[in-house]
Amino acid sequence: MKKLSFLLVIVWLACLSACTTTPKPKYVFLFIGDGMGLAQAAAAQNYLTASNGGGLSFLRFPVTGLVCTHSANSPVTCSSAAATALATGRKTNNGMLCTAPDSAPLTAVTYPLHRAGYRVGIATSVSIDHATPAGFYARSLSRNRYNEIASQVGAAGFEFFAGSGFAATDRDDILEKISQSGCSILRGQAGAERVSADGGRVILIQTEGKNPKSLPYAIDRAPDDLRLDLITQAAVRALYGGGRGFFAMIEGGMIDWAAHGNDGATVIREVIDLSEAVQAAIDFYNKHPDETLILVTADHETGGMSVGCCGEYNFAPLAFDAQPRSATDETRDSVRLLNGRALCGWTSGGHTGIMVPIYAIGAGSGRFAGVMDNTDIPKRIAALMGVDLEL
Repeated sequence: MKKLSFLLVIVWLACLSACTTTPKPKYVFLFIGDGMGLAQAAAAQNYLTASNGGGLSFLRFPVTGLVCTHSANSPVTCSSAAATALATGRKTNNGMLCTAPDSAPLTAVTYPLHRAGYRVGIATSVSIDHATPAGFYARSLSRNRYNEIASQVGAAGFEFFAGSGFAATDRDDILEKISQSGCSILRGQAGAERVSADGGRVILIQTEGKNPKSLPYAIDRAPDDLRLDLITQAAVRALYGGGRGFFAMIEGGMIDWAAHGNDGATVIREVIDLSEAVQAAIDFYNKHPDETLILVTADHETGGMSVGCCGEYNFAPLAFDAQPRSATDETRDSVRLLNGRALCGWTSGGHTGIMVPIYAIGAGSGRFAGVMDNTDIPKRIAALMGVDLEL
């Protein structure tokens, strides 16, 4: 009887261990809404609810947390210091990229993942050499050294890059070096449709003649422009296959830009644009729910945005429908008046130091509940995917 009881206890403990083991994701999406605080998400959610009864895709995720964003030398981070934290698990000073405050090199989580056999994709709605995407493949003492940063794309060896192009001044030379490294250069919507897992390494950018520094704002977009949801779909095609698993970092980079300009209408549409890109990942998740993890977070909040202002207990997001284009120097005053009619407030033209949200669904998503530091995110991703982050 004692022997039987002992065996039953062993079986029960084994079952308990199996039931409590965190599932290991094979496919991981990390979406970063640059500048997207809680207010930016709430404003877009309110707009969708008021306009069509819909909502943001990622607000339906079952796990939510809060992320501290300070840099090594300031309570208010810049994008490159935040990207460094999100990519390497280490803090650095504002303005630095994947180098420690003492200038020692730091290693992004993408590199040990790639060495472990995972495919890697890095995508954005702005230029590929901009701070957030650059944090996942490049190092520099300054985020503004675009030529130096862009020149590291080919050497990274990752399977997929995408964005508008490059802010670097040596664009032609950089594209030539990328091509010589064995990476195919595809352009625009037609190029996105050609992306496949058996097509080798790919960089997807805007068609020639379009702005290489960013995709158009969603509010300004032409029908033939490359979009973040199309980029996400192309990333899935490029990275899925061969049973290797993948990691994809996808940035909605212009939420931040619109928030710097206190342009509420454009911010809302950029958050919705990110939501549509996340939906492309959700479509993949629905086919592989036990093996996929989707994370949606931000590097920092921009603008000190508020949903409701001026002593009014209300928010009127449909007032933003009166704005046909993103703000310009000539329309800045009318945009400010429209913010007032919508009861959308702003405290800054820069970043703020408040915590930002993280939303999670899928394998291992429970590890992202509660309050955490931004450096915890790559550490937890690495642990879940079975690699050692080089700290």
